[in-house]
This record gives sequence, structure tokens and C-alpha cells, in this order.
Amino acid sequence: MPTPDPSMDILPATLLDLNSLRKIEKICFPKDAWPLLDLIAVLSMTEVIRLKGVAGGQMIAFIAGDPRPAQNTDWIATIAVLPEYQGHGYGRQLLEACEARLTQACIRLCVRISNEAAIRMYKGAGYCAVDTWGQYYKDGENALVMEKIR
Repeated sequence: MPTPDPSMDILPATLLDLNSLRKIEKICFPKDAWPLLDLIAVLSMTEVIRLKGVAGGQMIAFIAGDPRPAQNTDWIATIAVLPEYQGHGYGRQLLEACEARLTQACIRLCVRISNEAAIRMYKGAGYCAVDTWGQYYKDGENALVMEKIR
């Protein structure tokens, strides 16, 4: 397991990052990786905030923020950190960088109810559980809906 670089650059993600994002999706979400067309969409839709974390010359993390001003709520559509880099604050750094670019006071996200590490990170970042969506994931697992009001 590589020793994580203490610094991670946070940069805009583009279509040029498609292959790296596909790799991260397949590794981090083996049951729920987004299909190719969804990845192309998230990397090309102008309103989506998309950031990548780069350490040691490679993309190690990704986040997409989905602004929804008509709903007075922004959504964190996805956040992923390669397993060997998890637990070192990279996810939190990406989350904060994305939040800083979102404009609504309310930010929501969904997380597997079994993903205790991610739930702890979100709670530490000020998110609270507000709902549960039954059988949200492909394998039937429920999603915990979390919300942050700022």
C-alpha cells in the first residue's frame, strides 16, 4: 500500500479524465459504478461542479456537485477516493472544495447505510441524516440521505 502524499492538488476534472474516472468508479463502487454515458455527462455538463484529487501524479479522487437552484438544494452526486488513499482526509478536502463552489444553503447527498466511514466523515463535515431511501442501490441496500445547512 503506497504511503499517501500529504498534499493533494484539487483541480477541475474534464473529459480528458474519463479513463481515470472510470477506473476510480469501478474500484470504489463495484456494485454501482456509473455507466460510461453517465460519466461522460458528469464530465461535460456545464452546470456540474467536478473536481479531481491528484497526488503522486495520478487521479486518486473525484467529486461532482449538482446545483439545483430551483429546489433551493445542491446535491453531491458522487464522491470517491481510491481505497489506498482513504482515511487521510482527502475525501474531506474534496468535499469542502466542492461545497465552496456550490451556492445553495442546503446541500444533500446519499450514502450507503453500511458505509460507516463515509457517514462519519459527513457527520464531521456538518451533515445530518434526514431520510432513508429504501432499496436505492442496485443490490437493494438502502441509502441514507444526509443534509447540511450552512
